[in-house]
Amino acid sequence: MKKIAPAIVLLLTACGGAGEQPAAGPPEVGVITVREEAVELTTELPGRTNAYETSEVRPQVNGLILSRLFTEGDQVRAGQPLYRIDPAPYEAAVANARAAVARSRAAIASTEALARRYGELVKINAISRQEAENAVTSAQQARADVAAQQALLRSAEIDLARTTIRAPISGRIGRSTYTTGALVSAAQTDPLTTIQRLDPIYVDIQQSSAELLRLRQQLLSGELSRGGGQVNVKLKLEDGSVYPQDGVLKFTDVTVDPQTGSQIIRAQFPNPRGLLLPGMYVRAQFAQATKTNGLLVPQIAVARDEKGNPTVLVIGAQNKLEMRKITAPRTIGSSWLVTSGLKAGDRVVVDGAQMLRPGVPVKPVAPQGQAAGQGQKPAGAPSNAQPANKGR
Repeated sequence: MKKIAPAIVLLLTACGGAGEQPAAGPPEVGVITVREEAVELTTELPGRTNAYETSEVRPQVNGLILSRLFTEGDQVRAGQPLYRIDPAPYEAAVANARAAVARSRAAIASTEALARRYGELVKINAISRQEAENAVTSAQQARADVAAQQALLRSAEIDLARTTIRAPISGRIGRSTYTTGALVSAAQTDPLTTIQRLDPIYVDIQQSSAELLRLRQQLLSGELSRGGGQVNVKLKLEDGSVYPQDGVLKFTDVTVDPQTGSQIIRAQFPNPRGLLLPGMYVRAQFAQATKTNGLLVPQIAVARDEKGNPTVLVIGAQNKLEMRKITAPRTIGSSWLVTSGLKAGDRVVVDGAQMLRPGVPVKPVAPQGQAAGQGQKPAGAPSNAQPANKGR
């Protein structure tokens, strides 16, 4: 019994010492304070590339093609000869028109001389006044006939010049659908070839008319604003890569396609290396408006309930956790844009609450790890502190 008593005393002493240790405080959670800020609303939409200029080359005179003067797929310049049509019949027409002009000019000399003689004879009543007037009229008709023949000569020269078919625009020329020896006509509908100007190049972007209508209503109500100046556009190519040069938004079409219910938004991109070709499928990213009082919450802070609705944990009264249902229709970078459920000044938990439930008292601290969201300040952090973010 004497040996057992000291052991009991030591055990009681140890238990008493452990009971005197202070209780642990509330768990720490990383918190940011939500604040209003101007948020640029960007959108990503599908589109197709289109040539800046397109010209279908057709003959303007009839005849046989004697030669093709270009290489398919080459870059051609405006005015460059492309085809040569047999000029022989048109050269003959020009020669005939020139002879007709010379004949008409010769007629002027004789009719004007006759008119002058009749003018003198009528003064002495050697001829009737009617004969004198007819001579003057004949001289005038001869001069008019010269003008008409000169016009016919000019028309014949134009047709002769058109036997050499030239490029109407500068650009890349496609394949030739007619070969040497083919008979062509000015009335044909099929082009000989097509020229496309690819630098710069257009991108026609399709957006739902319902989305554009909603955007216009938000702009009219003042919920969103639109800055002045040009809107830059970024482009994703079919292989997922990003086009190295930005484009510029040009205009939005004023009609809606009744079959697709969409409107066309046109952007223009530089294409000096010819990387973009007409008909390519692309995705365009650009800013459509600015929300001046936007609320951004890091994506890592947003969870989903059993119904799939987005929720966040906030610090409520007495520093207790509260769950809030929010409306977050879109992402901006690494954050969600919240349109309802939060207000400026709310403290949102971004890390440290993985095992905690709503109603539990916590200690808010600055979040640890990566940035907790652009433009948002950690709760209790100085104004120049950089926010951080870590998964909860």
